[in-house]
Amino acid sequence: MSKLIALNLVKHYATRAEPLKVLSDVSLQLSAGESLAVLGPSGSGKSTLLHILGTLDVPTSGKLTLDSQDPFALDADELATFRNQKVGFIFQDHHLLPQLSALENVLIPTLAAGCATPRAVERGQDLLERVGLAARSEHFPAELSGGERQRVAIARALIQRPQLLLADEPTGNLDRSSSEKIGQLLLELQAQDGHMLVVVTHSHDLAAQADRRFELDGGVLTSE
Repeated sequence: MSKLIALNLVKHYATRAEPLKVLSDVSLQLSAGESLAVLGPSGSGKSTLLHILGTLDVPTSGKLTLDSQDPFALDADELATFRNQKVGFIFQDHHLLPQLSALENVLIPTLAAGCATPRAVERGQDLLERVGLAARSEHFPAELSGGERQRVAIARALIQRPQLLLADEPTGNLDRSSSEKIGQLLLELQAQDGHMLVVVTHSHDLAAQADRRFELDGGVLTSE
């Protein structure tokens, strides 16, 4: 069973004066099939924590392992492959490419190996069906609503069958109705596929649906 283990993560950023302390001795564990929500005010370090868990940023100190592997021990090319295959990202802004269709956007992570295979295309179509957009696969982002664009982003995050799905304020730019539907969809897909889910959010309603809830404030992580 795959696991995410973060031990004593610390993150400082150098400034002209004293170092800016963003994370202080953060530890957490997550197993396959589990979901975890992190609440906290703006500037509390939530996005920094998510970026470290997703290997987009490196901790100042501490240890991170995913599936018993230390990603920060890999060289740059190996780390890029690791991230592409094991981690899926969903951001507050969908980051869809406007010149590509919904299906083409979903397939982007598969292009690291060259071109999308027929199997990848089939999975992309299946994911769009699962998120309720089977009839919108050839539409461009400008032709989709905000909630629909975020559904495409969820499908894109899942295309490589990641072990870890990271969501940074996935409902932050949506109206209440769309937020509820996207939050529900995230948890439903996580339960069906059995991957690990870490969601950073201001929404207590979304956080309440996760298996475990933490609060990050002043760089310190505490269990609710």
